[in-house]
Amino acid sequence: MPKIYRLAQGHLNLLETCPPRFQKVYLEELNTPADPEQLQRQEWGSQFHLLLQQRELGLPIASLLRENEQLEHCLTALLKAAPAIAQNPGETNREAEHCRSLTVGNYLLTVIYDLILLESDQAVIFDWKTYLKPIDADKLAKNWQTRLYLYVLAETSAYPLDSLSMTYWFVQLPRSPEQITFNYNRKLHQQTGRDLRRLLKDLDRYLSAYQNDLVDFPHRPDCQLHCPYYLRQERSGPIDLPAIEDIPEINPFV
Repeated sequence: MPKIYRLAQGHLNLLETCPPRFQKVYLEELNTPADPEQLQRQEWGSQFHLLLQQRELGLPIASLLRENEQLEHCLTALLKAAPAIAQNPGETNREAEHCRSLTVGNYLLTVIYDLILLESDQAVIFDWKTYLKPIDADKLAKNWQTRLYLYVLAETSAYPLDSLSMTYWFVQLPRSPEQITFNYNRKLHQQTGRDLRRLLKDLDRYLSAYQNDLVDFPHRPDCQLHCPYYLRQERSGPIDLPAIEDIPEINPFV
């Protein structure tokens, strides 16, 4: 029986961007430790996610807010800017840290929604980002977090495709919270399905060649122009961690 690998959006982003980098990070685990500033940002982001999760569960959050004044300011600003998030936490039609999985071939695609609202006529995914809103929304639309989160929800629910959406909230003081919303439709769903099957087919081939014949994952044909890791790969320099938000909870290849 073939092994089933669990994949998150971070795997897909890195695989599509740079297969050799994917090999080094996930198969060979050649990562350098994160710098202190990066770890601090990661810890703050984790605390903010925990705060929103505990609020949804009806658990006390006063102690968390007392320990970090910035957390309190960010939470207050977010709830003021987003009434749908502020209203009725803990109701049965909404859930924090909601996990869904979808099996495609030898892969278990896993998503974790920071918050999901399941209304009678629509489903809305919310995701918190503790950095400033990006200038290029098109890049975020093409990111595998946006694509996979909506695709898995569509495949695992009975909602019409055009009733699904995903909203990112960007929360970082001193700026007010900002949002980007992506609405779903059949065309996007079909394109994501095609791209996903192509990418997983590539991964099948790369893994087979790597495991059976010790062949390294190949570069993309145009990686000299588009891959941010190309020069570092060619120099065999230190391996940096992927972006914090792209790090999956589990490395399925160890």
